[in-house]
Amino acid sequence: MLDALGLKSWVKTSGKAGLHVLVPVTDATTYDDTKPFAEAVANTLETALPEKVTATMTKTQRRGRVFIDWSQNTTRKTTVCAYSLRSTPTPLVSTPVTWDEVTQAFSDMSPDLLRFGPSDVLDRVERLGDLFADARSTPQTLPTVR
Repeated sequence: MLDALGLKSWVKTSGKAGLHVLVPVTDATTYDDTKPFAEAVANTLETALPEKVTATMTKTQRRGRVFIDWSQNTTRKTTVCAYSLRSTPTPLVSTPVTWDEVTQAFSDMSPDLLRFGPSDVLDRVERLGDLFADARSTPQTLPTVR
């Protein structure tokens, strides 16, 4: 959907169970711009794919579907940054990944393909570089949504 809107996006693992999608925007863009845009994306996807996507936070409504948390686009919410070590029984790292890796993990029904420990991430950065490096230099203007 973001591609169809002409927006370039990056993705990273949360270091736990989710994925975070980043759409770099211009410095003039505010939360008053991003929140309704994210909500419109979530609602559009939920309407188009109701068996696969939900924009409803209630955990019972989310089971077996992708939850798009559009409400993260506000000043009082936080999101773990890329390369942050998470406090999990086995330490995991919030890791930038490629959309191809996400597609592969989905195709294989193997979320473990998107779980990375500290040494995995160091190996990845050495091999692939910083997959988020270009995001900062790619400011975009969000399209108007209703």
